[in-house]
Amino acid sequence: MSKSTSDWTGNLNPENQGQIQLILEQLCMAFNSSPFFSHNNMQMQVVDEQIQAYIEMKPYLIGNVAFQILHGGVAATILDSIGGIVAMGELYKRAKAEEFADTIKKVTRLATMDMRVDYIAPGRGEYFIARADVLRMGRKSCTMRMDLTNNEEQLIATAIGSYSY
Repeated sequence: MSKSTSDWTGNLNPENQGQIQLILEQLCMAFNSSPFFSHNNMQMQVVDEQIQAYIEMKPYLIGNVAFQILHGGVAATILDSIGGIVAMGELYKRAKAEEFADTIKKVTRLATMDMRVDYIAPGRGEYFIARADVLRMGRKSCTMRMDLTNNEEQLIATAIGSYSY
C-alpha cells in the first residue's frame, strides 16, 4: 500500500481490528490533514465514540453577503464529508478480523455516488457541527443521513447520501 493510501485510510492494519476508538481517531487525523480541510478550517473529531465534523463561521465562508450566512456549498461539503468518514468508520466497525484487509481496500475506494441536500434554515451561527447516521450498509454501497446544526443546535441542513466502495 502506498504512503498516501496508508495515510488516507488512517494508517490502520489488521492488528487494529476491534480498536474502534483508535480507528475513529486515525480516520479523523487522516481527514484533518487534508489540504482542503486545513484551508477551510474544517475538523473531524470523535465525540462520545462518534465522529462529527466541526467548522467555525469565518468571513470567507459567507455565501450571502447581505444576510451574512454560511455558503450552501460549504454546508454541502461538510455534510458529504461527514457522511463519507462515518461510512468508513462503520465499515471498520463491522469488519470481521479475516476481512480487515479487504475493508481497508473498501475504505480507499469509498466515493460519493449521490447526495441530496435540503437547506432548512439560514446558515447563521458561531460554529456548525455535522453528524451522520447509517441508513443502510450493503456489500458494495451504503446510504447515510447527515445533519448540520449551528451552535444553538438549530438544524441548518440535512442530506441523504449514497457512497460506493
